[in-house]
Amino acid sequence: MHWREATSFFGRLRGLLGRPRPGLGEAWWIAPCRAVHTAGMAYPIDVVFVGTMGQILRIVPALPPWRLAWCLRARAVIELAEGEAARLGWKVGDRVGRPG
Repeated sequence: MHWREATSFFGRLRGLLGRPRPGLGEAWWIAPCRAVHTAGMAYPIDVVFVGTMGQILRIVPALPPWRLAWCLRARAVIELAEGEAARLGWKVGDRVGRPG
């Protein structure tokens, strides 16, 4: 997995906005984060909410542009290309490692 991180306020606010669609095996780690928006996005994305111990709390597949998603228990969010979470076989309860 090729990780990119967004940990500053503006980096978290932007996420994938204005960037090309992520490729296979590419993911954005956004932390701290409990909610994402796709306002202004040109494509849907998979959104994975992650808890403090790296456990997947919620997966929102193919979140379309101009939508919101949240998980109040989340510590971080992973943004991926549409269908990537399923391709990786990720399920709620699985653990994912923090990049780096």
